Amino acid sequence: MLMHPFFDVPYYPGLEHFLGGFDIYDREESLGVQLSTYDPDCPSDRGFLISQFVVKRFAGLSYRHKFFLFLVLGEALDGEASVFSEVLEHDSISHSLLPPGWNEMKDPRAFFEDVYVKLSEAWADDLYKASQEDFLTW
Repeated sequence: MLMHPFFDVPYYPGLEHFLGGFDIYDREESLGVQLSTYDPDCPSDRGFLISQFVVKRFAGLSYRHKFFLFLVLGEALDGEASVFSEVLEHDSISHSLLPPGWNEMKDPRAFFEDVYVKLSEAWADDLYKASQEDFLTW
């Protein structure tokens, strides 16, 4: 079983893990202001956001953790489109907060598809290395 990279618990990432870099909770005046200048529906803005706040955020993970995250994203992309809108909805009891308007993204699936493409490029070597192993033995 693959363990969490920072805690002694099993690693079960969800789709929301890809949004962690955009969490502005208690940072509305800094990161929130910075992110508000970008439109996640605009392909060029989206590419920058993904490179800066997703790809860089996961750079220190092991190839196995990256592979597992990539599998989670791939499975979500193979499933129902509604899951992408659901993960962007604000949970009023959560200690996380996405930038204003992100819950109204016109095509949330396109955002996550672009995450998939960017990560497949950035992690090509790691994904290949992990694919050569039996991940059920991790």
